[in-house]
Amino acid sequence: MFALIPLFPLLGAAVNGIVGIRYFSRRAVGVTAVGAAGLSFAASIAAFAGLLRSAEPVLVKTLFTWVPASLIRTAGGTTIPFALDLTFRYDSLAAVMTLVVTGVGLLIHIYSVGYMSHDRSYARFFAYLNLFTFAMLVLVLGANLAVMFIGWEGVGLCSYLLIGFWFTKDSAADAGKKAFITNRVGDFGFLLGTGLLLFALGTIDTAGITAAVEGGMLAKGTATAAALLLFLGATGKSAQIPLYTWLPDAMEGPTPVSALIHAATMVTAGVYMVARLHALFSLSGTAMAVVALTGAFTAVYAATMGFVQTDIKRVLAYSTISQIGYMFIGLGVGAYAAGIFHLMTHAFFKSLLFLAAGSVIHALSGEQDMRRMGGLRKRIPRTYFVFLVGALAISGLPGLSGFFSKDEILASAFASGNYLVWGLGLAGAGMTAFYMFRLIFLTFFGEERFSGETAHHLHESPPVMLVPLQILALLAVVGGYVGLPRILGGGAWFGRFLETSTGAHESHLAAGTEVLLMAVSVAVAAVAIFAAWTIYVKRKGEPARRFTERFRALHRTVARKYYVDEAYNRIFVGGVFVAARVADWIDRRVIDGLVDGAAALARGASRLSILFDEGVVDGAVNGVGRVHLAASSLLRRLQTGFVYNYALAVVLGVALVITLVIVVL
Repeated sequence: MFALIPLFPLLGAAVNGIVGIRYFSRRAVGVTAVGAAGLSFAASIAAFAGLLRSAEPVLVKTLFTWVPASLIRTAGGTTIPFALDLTFRYDSLAAVMTLVVTGVGLLIHIYSVGYMSHDRSYARFFAYLNLFTFAMLVLVLGANLAVMFIGWEGVGLCSYLLIGFWFTKDSAADAGKKAFITNRVGDFGFLLGTGLLLFALGTIDTAGITAAVEGGMLAKGTATAAALLLFLGATGKSAQIPLYTWLPDAMEGPTPVSALIHAATMVTAGVYMVARLHALFSLSGTAMAVVALTGAFTAVYAATMGFVQTDIKRVLAYSTISQIGYMFIGLGVGAYAAGIFHLMTHAFFKSLLFLAAGSVIHALSGEQDMRRMGGLRKRIPRTYFVFLVGALAISGLPGLSGFFSKDEILASAFASGNYLVWGLGLAGAGMTAFYMFRLIFLTFFGEERFSGETAHHLHESPPVMLVPLQILALLAVVGGYVGLPRILGGGAWFGRFLETSTGAHESHLAAGTEVLLMAVSVAVAAVAIFAAWTIYVKRKGEPARRFTERFRALHRTVARKYYVDEAYNRIFVGGVFVAARVADWIDRRVIDGLVDGAAALARGASRLSILFDEGVVDGAVNGVGRVHLAASSLLRRLQTGFVYNYALAVVLGVALVITLVIVVL
């Protein structure tokens, strides 16, 4: 069944993109797209059930040979045959990812039927949405890095199409291009890492790479270089330092796109890739340290920018960057199952938050600025309730999904002895709780700050949008119990399920230490929530305004994203322009100079040739002609045409001959 999982979204994209865009009604388009996502989810469930029953932990399906066998020379100097098959691999890690992608994707498809109901490009939107799901599933199921790269590039293309969906708006078109170009930088690293592994091992099959690493066939230096190059690709797709700048601007796309791409699927591609190649990364302590520190610093760095954002979707965008950082913390300290666990729970509560934000925007007729909201908990109570559940889950409230996954990551970081990473993660947890409840209080509490016209049209979202929100809210509550730790009476089932795919890892902490760490994490989140309530509800935002006025330069710096975009524009974009000007100068002054000089030399040589031709060759030819002309002009005088002249000549000739004869004789 698992080989059918990507087929249905591909068919849905083809039908809506080729036929539906011209001939289908909106209802038919929606049924086709949602039906394709639903069939894919059903196939995922069937495949998962089959995997649980199967005695084999890994199932492989080769569709066809993509690149026929050829000889390649490896780093060892040996020449070996190499062929590339389009092969899918299904194991516990792929099972989790396919269930998340298709399950959450199905809910987002259903939500989109209502959210995009009045959009003129309805069929095009759903064709892109199905195509994106197909590409993500190919990435997840790819048995080698080449097939994975097809999906990797596919989600990049679809993100460009979906972020810039409203391409008539300049900001949306620019955001799509920015996402596409920024990801090309990371993709270059992915390709280089793949090439290095092929050169070193003669294979890019993920199972083959794992076997080679476990067999001691890969040097640590080579493993470090390959892992860091591949991780560069991960920082692009998963929006980590330094390639995170595209994701906040990507909020220009429709809100369902933000939920699908920036919560449940594309931004987790880098996390999945590192987990899939866990053996390679584990071989290099340097690569592991880079992954953990990058995740930790990104988690805190992005959280600081969430403090000052006023656009409701941009707060969630920086939250996504920060939460992906937590996943990389888990991977970097060797807790691969914990990282994937947080990936799953994050898909639930972050999709919920994005879609709930879309419900708020829908209710306010497109308004996204939190400064023009307020008092909405009474106006749209159902949206408020599910939004609150999502905020509590991401903040780590005990009993909700985010609590279990985030706590497991922090406990693993502490157990690894990397206290800097643990401290940064703990700080990020408190900051997350603060800015999320800042969003809640500014949006749903206090006085109504929207216009009377907006208030007149304000309404709760329809059931087609609310039902997916309620399902996601339920998952955000109960989704963490599949990984309930032993200290709380669970069996850590999720980690044991992923053991065959990611290796076994548990944080070896004393029970008292683990409980203390949980208590500290919860206390930090509780203090942050209380601080947000004090500032934005009890004191109506006055402390925040005073802080902004007192530290205006600091506030401006954070609000402008630390001027990183400006720095990148000056260094990289400006650098490209400088390089272009240098190339233009070389082209005009050097290359054109050489070409023009060669042309001048050719013209000079041709002038000499002309002079020789005209003065010597033509002179000789013309001189011969003139001699003949002069001679002919003399002889022509004898040809008068009169008979008496000819008779006289004959008589004179005869007389001359007779005279000569007489003289001689």
